[in-house]
Amino acid sequence: MANYTAADVKKLRELTGAGMMDCKKALDEADGNVDKAVEALRIKGQKGVAKREGRSAENGAVVSLIADDNTSGVLVELKCETDFVAKGDKFQAVAAQLAEHVAASAPADLEALLASEIEAGKTVQAFVDEANANLGEKIVLDRFAQFADGFVFAYMHRTMPDLPPQIGVLVEFDKADAAVAKGVAQHIAAFAPKYLTREDVPAEVVETERRVAEETTRAEGKPEAALPKIVEGRVNGFFKDATLLGQPYALDNKKSVQQILDEAGVTLKRFTRIKVGI
Repeated sequence: MANYTAADVKKLRELTGAGMMDCKKALDEADGNVDKAVEALRIKGQKGVAKREGRSAENGAVVSLIADDNTSGVLVELKCETDFVAKGDKFQAVAAQLAEHVAASAPADLEALLASEIEAGKTVQAFVDEANANLGEKIVLDRFAQFADGFVFAYMHRTMPDLPPQIGVLVEFDKADAAVAKGVAQHIAAFAPKYLTREDVPAEVVETERRVAEETTRAEGKPEAALPKIVEGRVNGFFKDATLLGQPYALDNKKSVQQILDEAGVTLKRFTRIKVGI
């Protein structure tokens, strides 16, 4: 039997992000030598990248990077398979480097981001694949956001104290107001509105909601004469839930978000909410 301890297994997991059984097997093969085990896991990791493609990556982190003067900011979601890897320094360092690259390169979309060069001779896709190999899990970069046309603020929310942020909100205002920006971003994190205003909701979405409301109302046996009013009320309820500005403000539910903005004399131009895996 190889000469290693539980502490060696723990150290190897922290160094590589690999699973417990993989670490034990590597230590067995390396006769308890942690350095050799690290090397073996890295080699096997490179070979296992393609094998991991079909696996689910629903853990991870959202990271933000805001300019010192709040004129720009980014959010990046990086996903992995387990919370063990998500809370590791190596995974979070990869996520932070990706955020820095997005901020510096301003890619047009995900395809452009993955094809861009993050290090000399290395694309972002290759960089993510390398992390996949080194950490021993499927690592996925498939969402980012970048604002650079106003006062930009980010709010990051941890669902568990020992994990990195799982929800990130990026907001952009026409003028600086850090207190309002923070409050509105916290509201967005909690209530997850999909759209800013009613006008932002696609027509096909509204038509679907109207059709569902009408069919539901008919199925309930409501009087025909009452249908238009009931349907309209239900569609308005959808708007209230789905659009930010009409929602009761989280920190003062007697006012809408729009009222809070009007009182502060600021305009929210756009927002993005990213929750890991959703």
